[in-house]
Amino acid sequence: MPILRTLLSPSLHALRRAVEWVGEITPGTRAASRFASFGEASLIAFPQATIFGERGIHIGSRTLIGRSCTLTLGYGPGNHELPSHGLVIGDRCVFGTRSTVTAHESIAIGDDVWFGQGVFVSDASHGYQDPETPIGNQLGQHQPVSIGSGSWIGHQAIILPGASIGRNVVVAAGSVVRGDVPDHAIVAGVPARVVRRLEPGIGWVGKGDDVRPAWSTEDVTRMLAGEV
Repeated sequence: MPILRTLLSPSLHALRRAVEWVGEITPGTRAASRFASFGEASLIAFPQATIFGERGIHIGSRTLIGRSCTLTLGYGPGNHELPSHGLVIGDRCVFGTRSTVTAHESIAIGDDVWFGQGVFVSDASHGYQDPETPIGNQLGQHQPVSIGSGSWIGHQAIILPGASIGRNVVVAAGSVVRGDVPDHAIVAGVPARVVRRLEPGIGWVGKGDDVRPAWSTEDVTRMLAGEV
């Protein structure tokens, strides 16, 4: 058996890579043509989980959406009344494997937004007010969601309907975000709270006297090179 495995393993892995390559959604493929727009050098990895409502989904350029991700707009594949820009994903975004973005009216994700694995974003939930109707059959209010450019959304974070996340925000892994998050903030917890924010001229301010310096990319490069 070890000899057989040694002989067959390279061929099996080569076949898997070939299947993944064929199954990718990239510009020029039939699957990409179903989207409202699908930017240059963008890719949705194979296998995909669930994708529907493509004619109202826009994907920018050089965006990578990992394996087993879900992108949906509307309540099902047969939903014909869809907003023209119900789900908009910017340029150079990265979605980790098994992430889910499920839009009904409006989810807007800026440029250079990176998701960890298993992130969930939705602009609608379920109602519960009717005690005689199953919760799954009670449709909730649509509340637009926005995620500002340059933000990082950590593993398994949940972005709830109505959330408005600013630019260059860090959402800690496992956080549940609702409401407004200002630019240049770090939020964590359930529900997520601001645990650190950028104060111009001071730095990244946490609780009490906890202040960390604000470094530019050039500063970090010089430090890594031992120049500082």
